[in-house]
Amino acid sequence: MYLASDNAAPAAEEVLQALARANAGASAPYGRDEPTRRVEAMFSELFGREVGVFLVTTGTAANALALAQITPPWGAAIGHAEAHVMHDECGAPEFFTAGAKIVGVPGLDGRMTADGLKALLARDFWTPPTHVAPAAVTISQATEAGTLYRPAEISAIADVAKAHGLRVHMDGARFANAAAATGAAPAELTWRSGVEILSFGFTKNGAMAAEAVIVFAEDLVKNLAERRKRGGHLWSKGRFIAAQVEALLENGLWLDLAARANATAGRLAAGLESRGLRLAFPVEANEVFVWLPPSADDALRAAGAAFYAWSSESIAPERSGRVGDRLARLICSFATPDDDIAAFLAVIDRERVA
Repeated sequence: MYLASDNAAPAAEEVLQALARANAGASAPYGRDEPTRRVEAMFSELFGREVGVFLVTTGTAANALALAQITPPWGAAIGHAEAHVMHDECGAPEFFTAGAKIVGVPGLDGRMTADGLKALLARDFWTPPTHVAPAAVTISQATEAGTLYRPAEISAIADVAKAHGLRVHMDGARFANAAAATGAAPAELTWRSGVEILSFGFTKNGAMAAEAVIVFAEDLVKNLAERRKRGGHLWSKGRFIAAQVEALLENGLWLDLAARANATAGRLAAGLESRGLRLAFPVEANEVFVWLPPSADDALRAAGAAFYAWSSESIAPERSGRVGDRLARLICSFATPDDDIAAFLAVIDRERVA
């Protein structure tokens, strides 16, 4: 019953096969290999336009490099107050930007709103040269609450950002889950809605270690290759990153795996609600946040279930837990067995009977 993180999932079999094929013979280093060239073309086709593609192996690298490309050291990147880049990158965005500030905006269900961003930008503390200057907006897709931004919401935020001269980044660690859940075209979730640079995640969705920085704004391509190299994230044997991405993009496997994870989370959420448990956030992708009575929490952990205790200040009042309840985060991957979901719910059933 491992529901702690989709990072713990195995690599997809198709990815392992692709890595074995890439391992045959010699290949040009530093991104000049044929698999990388094919992947660059695949991304342009996927998004319906020419894009810049920079492959890395971690989401932290993708986010930090992307934000450094659009935020000067004296600037601020604005995201949701509980966004991953705010709390879970060990200061990497600040480090790679040479000291830029990450500023949080509150919002229910883990989502920033255009009005919330507008209100923050309207405050009178952005006065040079004594304060940081707003430079960028970053949107997490899916959010840390497992919720999603639809194209209209992204466009509204991007419109506010661009009215203030800010660049727009999307942290798409679970971009696949968002695309599968919304059914929106990748272009609609990104550049057509105003996103200029994207961290496209694959590691949580079947890769061994593969992420991509996708650049839609032509001026943001300049020197990103050098920034990646200087930051220590240019692989000499880049074909092994590209092989993973190619396997996942081919025939829409990335969407199939994400849809499988989303569906499993949906079944888990339905099972929890049918047993009278309250969900803290809408279940829109592959994450479930549920309020557990202490006895159920203890029984699940004693039975071997793995999941994280959680806290959040973006929970709507009507979704708050009962006094004494504990908030748990449960994440399903493409490889989460149905038996794990059944076993998890069976523990709750036994605890309720007891």
